[in-house]
Amino acid sequence: MRYLNKLILFGLIWAVTGPVYAEANIAFVNVAKVLEEAPQAKAANKRLEKEFEPRNRSLIALRKELRKQEDKLARDGVTMSDNQLRRLERDIRDRKREIKRAQEDYREDLNLRRNEELRKLQKRVYKAIVDLAKKRGYHAVIGDGVIYASDSINITKDILKELAKAIK
Repeated sequence: MRYLNKLILFGLIWAVTGPVYAEANIAFVNVAKVLEEAPQAKAANKRLEKEFEPRNRSLIALRKELRKQEDKLARDGVTMSDNQLRRLERDIRDRKREIKRAQEDYREDLNLRRNEELRKLQKRVYKAIVDLAKKRGYHAVIGDGVIYASDSINITKDILKELAKAIK
């Protein structure tokens, strides 16, 4: 008897809410994939590379100079006077500090710029998703935290196409 009551209750609930769920037009977007593969993301990465290339080359040059000084110390350290030896060791220590500071500044500045570009991209992606959802009449677009989404509701490729159109 209990089983029959539960079955009737379930049937009533389905009869009332079933049509609502049947009419819901839902889509899924893999936002991480869009953020990674969008043409705007690739363009932003190229801009960052170009912007930070001179500083990267400068760091490489500093490291090469340090290596030369360390090689000189290893090669000629035994034959140098105490004064020359202390001066070279101090120069090496100072160069290491300079490189460390420069690397930290480089990483910090790069991360700040990368985050700026990511925020811009996230805004563009959000707008593209909302625009496509409105255009196609979706009631909901689901993103992160989805355990499963069938390919029939996955609009990730469509969002990437919209973003590709926008960059041209």
